[in-house]
Amino acid sequence: MTPLNLGKLGFGGAGIGNLYRAIPDGEALATVLAAWDAGIRYFDTAPHYGLGLSEQRLGAVLRDKPRDDFVISTKVGRLLEPNAAGGQDPEGFDVPATAKRVWDFSEAGIRRSIEDSLDRLGLTHVDIAYLHDADVHDLREGITQGLPALEKLRSEGVVKAIGVGLNSTEAALECVEAANLDLVMLAGRYTLLEQPTVPLLERCVERRTGVVNVGVYNSGLLARPDVPDDAHYNYDQAPPHLLERARRLAEVCRDFGVELPTAALQFPLRHPAVVNVTAGATSPEQVASNAARMEEPVPEELWNALAAIGSDTQSGG
Repeated sequence: MTPLNLGKLGFGGAGIGNLYRAIPDGEALATVLAAWDAGIRYFDTAPHYGLGLSEQRLGAVLRDKPRDDFVISTKVGRLLEPNAAGGQDPEGFDVPATAKRVWDFSEAGIRRSIEDSLDRLGLTHVDIAYLHDADVHDLREGITQGLPALEKLRSEGVVKAIGVGLNSTEAALECVEAANLDLVMLAGRYTLLEQPTVPLLERCVERRTGVVNVGVYNSGLLARPDVPDDAHYNYDQAPPHLLERARRLAEVCRDFGVELPTAALQFPLRHPAVVNVTAGATSPEQVASNAARMEEPVPEELWNALAAIGSDTQSGG
């Protein structure tokens, strides 16, 4: 498990990469500053987020901070190559498509990816490198090429810690078994709504691999005290049975004077494998809300009542 101190709450950089909608530079930088002012010292980003825009914006703030005072992670597996075709990014970020993503899990590609990220960030080193979305591209290639390359970079001191960033618990478990990983960044698969059927977290405890939990609101389904009809799950309209389950969870939370998003944010940290919950934000107000929710007292009786409901045991393949 990484010796790095990530704190309970981290800042996820997809939103400041203009995920789904453009936000002005000033608002993005103010959001990162708000995270710093809230005491957050772990920041995560990726070349994928806004074709490098997230890294540029994060670096614009953090390069003026004492380097030993924060931990930063980025991801490898996608290189950004010039794109002369123009238009807008086709992968969900509201940015001009001045670059295109090229999958590359080779050692040379991973080394170049880190160098390119450092240029965008304006930093001398990143602390953590995650192999990004191997379950989306090619898991076998990620395990046989990408993970050994990351282990080599860690042994050389290029990065302090390595991991994988995935949506699939099955794929994450394969990676944990295949390499000596410090961290797994798990997106949306260990939440108040659903917990995995495969023994990923148990193996992480046994192998001393920390879990950085992201997507704790399940794409918005658990993000509000009252669950609306148009709530999203896995970036799509939530199906009726999950709306019903989320509303039941919200009702139980209300019985104990706690709002659903507060319970959703704190829940993962109750597992010994989970070392940090990282949440995205696109405004200083969202950062402040997340920070306040993380510190709000939650009675033990609520957790017992929620456990009695059970969970949706989808594993997110």
